[in-house]
Amino acid sequence: MKTVLITGCSSGIGRALCEKYLASGFHVYASARNIRSLSDLTERANLTKLSLDVNSQSSIHNAVTHIKQDHNCLDVLINNAGYAAMGPLADIPIEDLRAQFETNVFAPMEMTKACLPLLMAKKEIKNHDIKDNAQVVNIGSVSGITTTPFSGAYCATKAALHSLSDAQRMELAPFDIDVITVQPGAIESKFGDNSLSNVLKRITPKSLYEPLKEAIQARATASQDDPTPAAEFAECLVEQLLNKPKAVIRIGNGSFALPLLKRWLPLVILDKILSKKFNLHSLAKHE
Repeated sequence: MKTVLITGCSSGIGRALCEKYLASGFHVYASARNIRSLSDLTERANLTKLSLDVNSQSSIHNAVTHIKQDHNCLDVLINNAGYAAMGPLADIPIEDLRAQFETNVFAPMEMTKACLPLLMAKKEIKNHDIKDNAQVVNIGSVSGITTTPFSGAYCATKAALHSLSDAQRMELAPFDIDVITVQPGAIESKFGDNSLSNVLKRITPKSLYEPLKEAIQARATASQDDPTPAAEFAECLVEQLLNKPKAVIRIGNGSFALPLLKRWLPLVILDKILSKKFNLHSLAKHE
C-alpha cells in the first residue's frame, strides 16, 4: 500500500486531500498541530492521525519515526501547512514576519529534509521496471507570482517557496524524487477567517492605513470570493499527481488569470490597477 504524509489537515486543502488519498487506497498520515482538530475524521484502517507541529524539530522527528516504524518508506510528502499574515508591511511586527517565513518557507524545507530517508527508501523497494518516483508536493500560491497590497508577507513566503521548490526539483531528481509545486487560486477553506482575525489586531487608529480598513479586510478574505470547492481542487490535484504530473500545477479560480496579469502587463500598469483596487490613491496627500 502506498503512503502519503499530509501536513495541515485540520480543514481546507489538507482535509480534502486527506479524503481523496484515502479514497484512492493510500495509507494516509494526516497531521495537524492540534490533533483534536482531526477528531471528526472517520477512523479507517488506512488512516493514521499524527500530532505534528511543522515548526518543531522534535515534533517532526517523532512523526517521521512513527512512519518509519509502520512502513519504512514514504511515497508522497505534501507540505500544505501554512497561514497568511495579512496587512500593510509597515504594521506587521518583525516577529510576525519571521513567524510567517518559519511556517510557510522554513518548515517545508525541514519537513522534506527529515523525510528524505523515507522517500529514498521507496527507490530501493519499488519495481525498477516501473517509473514510479516518490513525490514532494509543495503547496504554494498564485499570490507568490502576483503580489498584491496588504499581503506582502504572505506573497513573499510563497514566492520563496516556489524558488526553493525549483532548486529541490533539480537536486532531488537524481534520487528518483519528483518535486511538484502547486499554485492554487482561490480555494474554499477557513483561510480567510484566520487571515482576517490576524489583520484586525493590527489595524489600529495609529496605523497609516486605518482609513483603508475595509480594503485591508477585503484582501484578507479575498481567497474566499467565489472559491473553488476544496473537494474539487483535491480531486483534480490527486488525479494529476497519480499520472505523471507537471512540475508546476495551477488549479482553482484565478490560478491562471493572476499569473497572466503579472506576465503581460507592464509593471507600472499593474501597480496602478492594484493600487486602485485597494484604494491606495486615496492616501496620497495633495498640496
